[in-house]
Amino acid sequence: MAKKKSKKTPDNVLAQNRKARHDYTVLETVEAGIALTGTEIKSVRERRVNLQDGFAQIRNNEAWLMNVHISEYVQGNRFNHDPLRNRKLLLHKKEIRRLGQATMDKGVTLVPLRMYLKHGFAKVLIGVAQGKREFDKRETIKRREQDRQIARVMKHY
Repeated sequence: MAKKKSKKTPDNVLAQNRKARHDYTVLETVEAGIALTGTEIKSVRERRVNLQDGFAQIRNNEAWLMNVHISEYVQGNRFNHDPLRNRKLLLHKKEIRRLGQATMDKGVTLVPLRMYLKHGFAKVLIGVAQGKREFDKRETIKRREQDRQIARVMKHY
């Protein structure tokens, strides 16, 4: 009999930005491809990615992923990449225009939520997000605790 995996994330998810769900209210999500160099995709496949401080911007009708740390590839020697370089997101023009319009509102930003592989290509799930205030964060934590207590009580019955 095979053992069950106890992971919460599927195997193809390479990195998640859990902090984004805490700090922002995600209004909508968009899947985007990402233009990577050879050593970058090798590091991504080794799950050496940090999305914590990352964000996306629309500049000159192009979408860019900023401040996402992809560690240098160990066997990359002199052809290695800069870990914090800006990376181009691959989206249709209509999607870029729609995201650009969405970010015009005050307090709305584009945040990377998850990086994963799909048919061998690296994809990023970008969220159109609005910043939460401190009391919103506390309310979310309180609601989560209540749900856990209800689930705990229901488990006994």
